[in-house]
Amino acid sequence: MPDDTRATALTVDQFIPAPPAKVWRSLTEPELLARWWAPGDIRAVVGHRFHLQMPGWGAVPCEVLEVEPHERLVYTFNGTWTLTWRLVAEGKGTRLLLEHSGFDLDDKRDRAAFDRMGRGWRSTVLPRLAGLAAAP
Repeated sequence: MPDDTRATALTVDQFIPAPPAKVWRSLTEPELLARWWAPGDIRAVVGHRFHLQMPGWGAVPCEVLEVEPHERLVYTFNGTWTLTWRLVAEGKGTRLLLEHSGFDLDDKRDRAAFDRMGRGWRSTVLPRLAGLAAAP
């Protein structure tokens, strides 16, 4: 019998050899965010609306939904997706857990993004974040 349940979220688990405060700065300070992912006017303030300048997409609107400093940051991305970042202290580092949700897998463009972004988060984007946050 085929399984009709289809994931509509990507989850990525990345260990970063840096304390949560340093990882938090990489997620929430515009100049650091631009170095590992995309330029944008992010601020860790609930209700803050900002844009990320994504190559191939242009200015993507976002809005901060939840902030727990050094532990959790949640914001919308493009009006339909949600990025949930959780930081968990682990030894002398941080376990960063990302959930990228809100994909409509019946929509051709969302399906293509879902297939592409899973690999991109794991192999490129989060390793760049880890490298930046772990740098002296």
